[in-house]
Amino acid sequence: MPSAKKFSSKKYSRVLLKLSGESLCGESSHGIRPEALSSIVSEVKLAVDTGVHLGIVVGGGNIWRGEKDRGEAIGRVTADYMGMLATLINALALQDALEKLGVPTRVQTAVEINKLAESYIRRRAIRHLEKGRVVIFAGGTGNPYFTTDTAAALRAVEIEAEILLKATKVDGVYTADPKKDKKAVKFDLLTFMDSIQRRLKVMDATALTLCMENRLPVVVFDLAVKGNIARAVAGQKVGTLITTE
Repeated sequence: MPSAKKFSSKKYSRVLLKLSGESLCGESSHGIRPEALSSIVSEVKLAVDTGVHLGIVVGGGNIWRGEKDRGEAIGRVTADYMGMLATLINALALQDALEKLGVPTRVQTAVEINKLAESYIRRRAIRHLEKGRVVIFAGGTGNPYFTTDTAAALRAVEIEAEILLKATKVDGVYTADPKKDKKAVKFDLLTFMDSIQRRLKVMDATALTLCMENRLPVVVFDLAVKGNIARAVAGQKVGTLITTE
């Protein structure tokens, strides 16, 4: 495993990392796999050791995918709230695993559950970051009809992050799904407008628009490659960079 010294010259002082819930279940279809969780927190620690202020937004798709799982028995709004609770489960798992590695953390949630996590307060979140704590944001935006990608964009802007890092299962953004289309071509650089107009499914349009309007760059990269989070923090070339120009 790479050492933090290799990435000591960080480019960004504060970043927001977006993790999908699916990244926690590894090769399984549901749940949290201990080996997947351990691998992710080791990568996060490597980035934290460079001295960067790190916020994390985690999804809940490994536990509940409202659009897919709710069927006709559960309404969209209720299903979305259930998804917010799933993100809190994942956030608590990340917190516990990170703290076992000696990384101080706080979980803040947009859906108030006082016995488990702090309620989201922007100024308090920034203060935690300034003290070197990783802040894990759960509960999405706290509202139905918004994805955790939009929550990531919103929190990144609120905490004044310099870049949003979106960890995925592929090594960047392609013209098509590279697992289904062998002719798919990878982009090294994209504009937000191109991403929206081409409907590349990098993030939902609301998230992309929010980043574009606030001139917040996004890097889409492969989480499975060891050291990629720290490389992105150091400003090294990984995945696809999406900017306003």
